[in-house]
Amino acid sequence: MSLDPDCKKVHELYALAGRPPLETLSPAEAREAYLRGSALLGPDPAEVGQIRNVTAQGPAGDIPLRLYRPKGAAADAVLPAMVFFHGGGWVIGDLETHDRLCRQLCNESGVAVIAVHYRLAPEHPFPACVEDAYAATQWIAGNAGSLGIDANRLAVGGDSAGGNLSTIVAIMARDAKGPALRLQVLIYPAIDFRMDSRSFETRGDVLPLTRQAVQWFRDHYLGKTPGAAVDDWRASPIRAASLAGLPPAHVITAGYDVLCDEGQAYADALEKAGVAVERAHFPGMIHGFITMGRIVGAANTAITGCANALKRALG
Repeated sequence: MSLDPDCKKVHELYALAGRPPLETLSPAEAREAYLRGSALLGPDPAEVGQIRNVTAQGPAGDIPLRLYRPKGAAADAVLPAMVFFHGGGWVIGDLETHDRLCRQLCNESGVAVIAVHYRLAPEHPFPACVEDAYAATQWIAGNAGSLGIDANRLAVGGDSAGGNLSTIVAIMARDAKGPALRLQVLIYPAIDFRMDSRSFETRGDVLPLTRQAVQWFRDHYLGKTPGAAVDDWRASPIRAASLAGLPPAHVITAGYDVLCDEGQAYADALEKAGVAVERAHFPGMIHGFITMGRIVGAANTAITGCANALKRALG
């Protein structure tokens, strides 16, 4: 399938804006550009029932969280919840860049969404964000009563780097007998830092996530000489000793995404380990499309698919 016309429009906007290659920017510049882009490409923020900023206790201090409750939910309703980890290559992104997506997921699913802003590299390199992601999930489960959520109906999810963290948190929760997760929502997840899948060759020049951009993220996150970290399952979850016993997964992949093949390989590996997998492949889409709903119509289709998966898994 050819590149979707909506994605071609996004590329035209990049060209008109004179968007510099990510790898030419400093982390601070890239964060600012990502925030601007999320506002330009994302839909208008949907009205939700409630938004509350809270903090979890983490290994290095407070972890900012944002709790969304769906429009129409009773104030005293105890809701199922998804812990959401934003994308951005472990270097960029925050609660604001993914606010629109969290609002949509919350309203469409009827589930509370709790977004986590973990520590970012290079100021806090691997495995700082992994530690924060799991600590936040534990804290959320342990404080479910004050958050108005049901600790027995929890999911994790995220896009790109957030999908990576979701898989890792699911493995950690299984191994440590931590929060009993019912679903992992993996939106074009980063799975393997070896960067040797076929889509790195066939889609490595497709914006917004090129092969060079992935290398830039990896250098900031794991270091320019990452060594054994590349094969550490806390960075490359497909390297985990076992994927058996993990919660079911809803896996989104995009055909024009450099990460497409590793996302599909992880879905294959989960199924081989006996984990139920629901796949949603979007052949004409680019990386990041789910946050581009102002321009890309398929974003809404993908969000609805995630919301329906949450409804089924969390009741």
